[in-house]
Amino acid sequence: MQKLEYPAVGETLYRDTLPNGLRLSVAVKPGYRRAFAFFATEYGGADRRFWLDGDFCDTPMGVAHFLEHKMFDMPDGDNALSTLAKNGAQPNAYTSSGITAYHFESTENFEENLRMLLRFVSTPYFTEESVQKEQGIIGQEIRMCEDDPDHVAYDTLLRCLYASHPIRDPVAGTVESIAEITPETLYGCHRIFYHPGNMALAVAGDVDPERVRDIALEMLPAEPGARPIRDYGAAESAEPVCRRSVRSMAVSAPQFMLGAKLQCAPCGAPLLRQKLLCDIALTCLYSQSAPFYSSLYAEGLLNTDFFADVDYAADTMTILAGGESRDPEAVFARFCATAERAAADGLDRDYFSRVMKAGYGARVRALSSFSGLCASMADADFGGYNCMDTFAMMQDVTVEDVQAFIRENLCGNRYAMSIITPTGGEDADDA
Repeated sequence: MQKLEYPAVGETLYRDTLPNGLRLSVAVKPGYRRAFAFFATEYGGADRRFWLDGDFCDTPMGVAHFLEHKMFDMPDGDNALSTLAKNGAQPNAYTSSGITAYHFESTENFEENLRMLLRFVSTPYFTEESVQKEQGIIGQEIRMCEDDPDHVAYDTLLRCLYASHPIRDPVAGTVESIAEITPETLYGCHRIFYHPGNMALAVAGDVDPERVRDIALEMLPAEPGARPIRDYGAAESAEPVCRRSVRSMAVSAPQFMLGAKLQCAPCGAPLLRQKLLCDIALTCLYSQSAPFYSSLYAEGLLNTDFFADVDYAADTMTILAGGESRDPEAVFARFCATAERAAADGLDRDYFSRVMKAGYGARVRALSSFSGLCASMADADFGGYNCMDTFAMMQDVTVEDVQAFIRENLCGNRYAMSIITPTGGEDADDA
């Protein structure tokens, strides 16, 4: 394994690509009792159309999420969640638009738990009866999301932004789409996406990297599968499909989510640099220490729920910001004006310097979150870069770089907004 040392932040990272194609990252944390393992496949809710046996195959919405739910069932009748919990682990899983991840944290029996993690994720077992039962369970989950204002605001915003990319559809699918899922659907998607060549394993703790590597080689298939060829549809324009959507729900005050779709950089160092510049730009403009937030908070237009972030998934890059406000349109206008003003007048250099120092410190502190670190390492493996290179890259970022990013990406007529109003208002979508 390749050993990489980062004395400036006190970290040692081991990386390797195994003969079966698995990308492996291990952050060694001497002296810690707890250890964290994160096993992920580059397969998410947006991966619905892909090349298979000489032709493109289309699958229903929600298969990746459905598969995540069913992977814990084992052929011997055991449930992997229960087995891991009995062995002192805290397991969980999630599906996003771009990946599905299975993980656990434990303070004992780490190697045994790691074997179980790799075993159950690599062992598909589905029956007609279990699939039908799960359709009912996930159907209830979907209905709950349809009643959740945050989910509705997010899903509606993506439909405002994207014309055809499948990221615009809910990861869990719809009650109608999951009714089309069969055991054969799940077995086929597991074969295409759940092989080591399409997966990454990230571990953090006081562990032996070579032992982790040996266990991965022992438990996983020896041969790499073919990397899936995905089809996300036609290229998207820079402008949204619909600039406003208003929905009425049982909320006490208006909620909103605004956003824009940007062009995602190629994998490798360009992608890491784009992520870094975007994070710094959003912090400079919209963090709770920025004039934008402090002024709107003082005017009662925002509260502490406001956020601004970026989401990368399935070859997309989406700026997201939202919260609660008595006047979402006023927040939207100020949000856009803030970026336009920074593009025209530049950023205050002293403030930029403080943001950079604070950002560096926050990233160092984040290294103590094993779950966050492992997720970042897996994302980096899928993105073709090393997440620890962020610290060196930050040293080279200038205020001019961030201003250029703001000018090129955060200005113009590229924003849309989804608003949830208290019950009694009218639903509307505006072009």
